[in-house]
Amino acid sequence: MKVHHEIDATGLSCPLPVVRAKKAMDALEKGQVLEIHATDAGVEKDLPAWAKTLGHEIVDQQKDKGVYIFRIRKGE
Repeated sequence: MKVHHEIDATGLSCPLPVVRAKKAMDALEKGQVLEIHATDAGVEKDLPAWAKTLGHEIVDQQKDKGVYIFRIRKGE
């Protein structure tokens, strides 16, 4: 899967990872993929909820050594 933009939000507390994801997603075209890395446990619920609300799709979600990694495909 091709990632079109990547964000490192490690060390940031929610809602900053979501805010950064929104800003990056605004710059992408429909169908493009954003990858975001975050360490705040709040993103585990907040990021998928935000993505679903705006019609984006979580295509991959992982946790590796305390880092949450999301790949989100831009929807409408």
